[in-house]
Amino acid sequence: MVNESQLVGVIKQAKENDKDRKFTQSIEMIMVFRDVDVKKGFAINETVQLPKKTKPASVCIMASGDMGIKAKNAKADMVMNEDEVTKLSADKKKSKNLINKYDFFLADTKLMPTVGKKLGQLLGPRGKMPTPVPFNAPIESFLERFRASVKIRAKGSLSMSCRIGEENMDDADLAANANAVATAIEKTLPNGSKNVKKIMFKTTMGKAIKVEQVKK
Repeated sequence: MVNESQLVGVIKQAKENDKDRKFTQSIEMIMVFRDVDVKKGFAINETVQLPKKTKPASVCIMASGDMGIKAKNAKADMVMNEDEVTKLSADKKKSKNLINKYDFFLADTKLMPTVGKKLGQLLGPRGKMPTPVPFNAPIESFLERFRASVKIRAKGSLSMSCRIGEENMDDADLAANANAVATAIEKTLPNGSKNVKKIMFKTTMGKAIKVEQVKK
């Protein structure tokens, strides 16, 4: 697989290849695969925790009682109790808007049956079924971990893309995040790095720059 010094160079080039914008652009990583059969169920559905701090992912927590209070105190982006989940499920448009708004969902294990019944048909296909949080588990730690994570999905496709940070981050930090993603994805592939055809990086509005050498 590639090493981080290679990644640093390509990430730097991707930044320099684009003109200045009036907003802070994300840095996106693209992986293209080979020798995998998308018709035989090949799919990727991974959550990868990034080692270097970036813009936090948005997290909605479905919990009541003590866990709900702790989630609010930890400043989760959204906290919903069981009644609110039930009420939301009655309006499909609002449900879809909320599901699209947040990157990750966590839920008290006691609420999982309700969440599955009321919102499962919308959450499941989007790869956003909540991660169960056991009673008395440190919800603050769960929240911190998912805020530092990215969701990676690929189904019926030979490629995937994800955000690894923002253009104002240090190139080495972006490379560390990219390496974490590549390592996690390789573990899901039948033949590891041999199934990686190419890796590319781009800014939000820029052109993709390819990592020239992928070691076998």
